[in-house]
Amino acid sequence: MKKIDTIIFDLGGVLIDWNPEYVYNGVFNGDKEKMKWFFDTICTHDWNENQDAGYPLAQATADRIALFPEHEELIKMFYGRWKEMLGGPIKGTVEILKKLIDSKHYKIVALTNWSHETFPIALETFDFLHWFEGILVSGEEKTRKPFKDIYELTLSRFEITAENSIFIDDNLRNVDAAKELGINTIHFKTPELLKEQLASFGIVL
Repeated sequence: MKKIDTIIFDLGGVLIDWNPEYVYNGVFNGDKEKMKWFFDTICTHDWNENQDAGYPLAQATADRIALFPEHEELIKMFYGRWKEMLGGPIKGTVEILKKLIDSKHYKIVALTNWSHETFPIALETFDFLHWFEGILVSGEEKTRKPFKDIYELTLSRFEITAENSIFIDDNLRNVDAAKELGINTIHFKTPELLKEQLASFGIVL
């Protein structure tokens, strides 16, 4: 079994519950079809991911309003009410993180797709983000997962050997990209399953 000395956590969907539906479900009065149309057509996943790579939020908002002026108010809500999209910590994973850090056996860092403009809000909101030895924020680096350069940057910045590390992410696309660079990976689904997946690498909590 490979000796694991570093664990790299994704944040959103693994340690932090973030979902724009927390805002728009109320806006659309619970109409799931209208909300889905809005996310599929206007404030799309791809559009939001572009901001994770450093594109300015104000410009991104203006771009969408120019395309869909009749939905200006709804578009402005996406980043205007962004903090309300934070649902809280995923407690089971935070507990795992604390046990890993307390063990003092591993270097613990994070690699996240996150706008550099909104990440300071997360830092203020979640104390556990200050437990990491380092966090690489995509928006600060002007790139994002699953592009190869962000993984290589993480390995070099934190002096990580790929084969001695594990990367945990809830997005299979991001997991597969890390795997191509020789990084061991875990596709996150639940904290309970994560414990079992870590145990398969000899990490028993």
